[in-house]
Order: sequence, then structure tokens, then C-alpha cells
Amino acid sequence: MSWPSCPTTDPVGENTTGPPATRHGLAPETLSPDDSELLEFLYASLPEPPVSTFPSLCCAADENRTDRVSRLPDDLLRRVVYLLPAKDGARTTVLSSRWRGLWHSAPLALVDSHLLPGGDAGVRPARAGAASRAVTNAVSAALEAHPGPFPFVSLTCSFIVGADRPVLARWFHLLATKGVDVLVFFNRPWLCASLRRLWIGAWVFPDTATLPRGAAFPNLRELVLGCSIIEDKDLKFVLAVSPLLEILAISGIQTLLHARLANPSLRCAQFCLSILEEVAVVDAPNLERLFFCHNKSVSTTVKIGHVPKLRFLGYLEPGVNTLQIGDTIIKAGTKASTSTTLSSVQMLALQLQFGVRGEVKMLPSFLRCFPRVETLIVESEETLEPTNKLGVKFWKDAAPIECVRSHLKTLYFRELHGTRNEFKFLMFIAENARKLEGMYIVVKKDLSRSAREATAAKLTDLRCANWPAGTTNCYTGPVHFLEEVPFGASN
Repeated sequence: MSWPSCPTTDPVGENTTGPPATRHGLAPETLSPDDSELLEFLYASLPEPPVSTFPSLCCAADENRTDRVSRLPDDLLRRVVYLLPAKDGARTTVLSSRWRGLWHSAPLALVDSHLLPGGDAGVRPARAGAASRAVTNAVSAALEAHPGPFPFVSLTCSFIVGADRPVLARWFHLLATKGVDVLVFFNRPWLCASLRRLWIGAWVFPDTATLPRGAAFPNLRELVLGCSIIEDKDLKFVLAVSPLLEILAISGIQTLLHARLANPSLRCAQFCLSILEEVAVVDAPNLERLFFCHNKSVSTTVKIGHVPKLRFLGYLEPGVNTLQIGDTIIKAGTKASTSTTLSSVQMLALQLQFGVRGEVKMLPSFLRCFPRVETLIVESEETLEPTNKLGVKFWKDAAPIECVRSHLKTLYFRELHGTRNEFKFLMFIAENARKLEGMYIVVKKDLSRSAREATAAKLTDLRCANWPAGTTNCYTGPVHFLEEVPFGASN
């Protein structure tokens, strides 16, 4: 099969005739009345193509049989070819030498239903088979052979499944390279049974309210959305119809997002560089890791519900993020109780400005919420507008904090600026963490020479703190050392 010669799409041993319901492309027995009505609406709502298979051409009798059409200017003949269905346009290349190059030089309006056998554009294949495969092959041949541009492309007759991903990728590459103005793409079947990993980037997520009943991702295990636009209800829908989803990664979402996580199989959720108003983990019995990184919101509310297996949480921002555990909003001075603590969390990452009084005052309250933390990661941010410093009494009054006193084994402190509040916190950890095995401090790279010397002197004082017996490992080193922080699933 090759273009521009007309490819045949007649199936072998497949009956393409059928009742009107098959024009939706799904067998009648698989359609509920609601599905049928919805599909009828969707297909009726598709943009009208600029070409049609229905008009018939005829010419007036001419005794001399003179070919007057071929005498028309090239631009007008290209317009004629453009208005023909794709197969008929390709056939013009064999009329005469006058027509041979016109198909390649005219824009192509490609409507895959026009490639169906028998010229019946109203009857889409009811199921994957020879007819749908022949149409898919014809579309591939046309996109490869024609140089473009493609003012209008409508692809609604193919059954693209896992094995066809290279075909689909090639289609979109050719359309992007050669130029497409209007693209209509409907894939079938609605149930993406084979799909296990889905990565979507630079995409406006479709309105899931228009999908038929039963649409689902029954085997989807990993979903990555990057630099895309998705509505809250659509994310909620995807989570609800993906019963085996384990990994959800959202990065660079361009709209304000209220994410509601309720999924029985979800193990890892990650939100980065996105505009987050709220993340509510309502019911995620297998969630182990909830990760936030460099999100753009001024303040994000993080609500923690049923997460009995959550082991890693962060980066939280005390005094910036609103943390709610169950029905309780954590505030400065909130006391630890069974309703305000998560005992499953073993690794906690926090990010704050130690020069902002309100953020430092929230730090003990956040720590009290996670009484069994063994690894604590703290990243210090530069303070542009410092507020009043907190004295030694603040940290003395903050004790005891259960995780610090009884469970903390490792502290990673990133981006040390050398401020008084930073060292008061480090001293508090050094003198109260009875099971501390190591404190790893990374000094901010671009400090001035004098600031580095002052910080080095304070680090010497820290080594002389009243450390618990057996704790001798206080390390200062380059940023690359933090690559060893065990974020992986094995911890």
C-alpha cells in the first residue's frame, strides 16, 4: 500500500455492514442507552470537514471531448484537488502529466472515515479488525507521502492500543513537522485496558464529564502530568477510575489545583512547580510517600486523613503551609495527641526561613505531629525581611518533642546561612536528640568569606555542645553529599 496511488481499505473476511449503532465505532451490545446517546452527541459535535464524499461530479457533454479542466491555472487546480476526499485527490496523479504534481503541492484535508471501504463514511468499524487496521495503514501512508500542510485532519476510526504507540507517535511527529491547523483525534476503545504508564506533557486535559459510562484505566500504575492544565474534577475522576495506580507525579500544572487523593493502591504522590491551593489526602491506605517541591503557591493547605502507611512527607513549610491532621489545624503551641499525630512517618523534610519569627515558632508544632521521625531534613531559605530573633528560652520551652528525644537518628541541614536562629535550632537538636547518630550540615555555597569564617567558628562551638553519649558525627561538606539522602522506596 503506498500513496499517492489509491490504497484499498477493503477488509478481508470482515462484514462492515451493520445496524446504525455501529456508526459510533462500538458494537451495539457494548453500548448502554446513555453511552449510545453520548456517542451520538460527540460524533455529531465534531467539526465539519472541508471535504465530503457525498457530492458527485459530472460534466456537460462535449462533442470534441476537450479537456478544459486541465487548462485551468495551477492555483485553481490545487483548490480542486484540496476539496476532494483524500483517496480521490490521490487518484488525480494518474490522470495525466498535467495533474501529476498537483496532489503533492496542494494542502491535504485528511478524514480517515473517508478511507473506509465502500466509501461509506458514516459507518465506523465496530471493533478492531481488518477494516480499522487498513484505515490506520492508509493514514500512515498519507501522512508519510504528503509534504503538507494539513489544514484539517480527522482521525476517529482507529483502535490505538499499546502496541500501536510508535504509530501514534509518528503521526503526531509528522503533523507537528509538516503543519496541522485543525486536528480531531478520537481513540477507541474507551477502556484503556492495556495502558500501564501514562506521561502527558504540554496538554490541556480533556473534560472527563464527556466520557461515556465505564471509561477507565483498569491497569494504569503510573501517571505523570507535566506542564499541563487539569481541572480538580478531572484529576479526581482519573484517580477514581484507576484502581491499580501506584505513582502520581504532577509537575508544572498551570491552573490553581485542589487535589483530592482517594485511591486504594496509590503509593507515591509528588507535586512540584505547581500552583497548589490544597492537597487533601482523604483515603490512601497504601500511600508511603507524599512529596512537595518548589511549588508556586504563596500558601498551600495540606490535609492528612487516612494514611496508615505514610513513611515520607515533605517538603512542608512551617508558617507558610497550613497543616491539618484529621479535623485539627496545627497551630503554634498545638499539643501532641492521638488526633494530631502521624506515627507512621519516619522521614520528614521541612523548608523554612529561620529569620522569620512566625515560621520558626511553627517548627516545634510541626515536629510534634510526627513522633517517630528517624530522619529529619531541614532546608534553610534566605530571609529577605528578617523579623525578631528568638532566644534560648524559646527552644527550652519547646522541649520535650517526642521525635527529637526518642527517635531521631539523622539530621540533614541544607543551605546553612550561619544565622543565630539556625544555630539555636541545631544546638537544640544536638543536646536533646538522645539517639542521634549523625548531623550532616551543608553550608550555603555563595556566602562571603567573612560569613564563612564566622559560620566555621560557630560550627566549632556546635561540636563542643553537650551531645548525648556516643554521638560524635558532625559533618560539614559540599552539596553533593546530600545525594545520599535516602529518598528511595527502600527507606
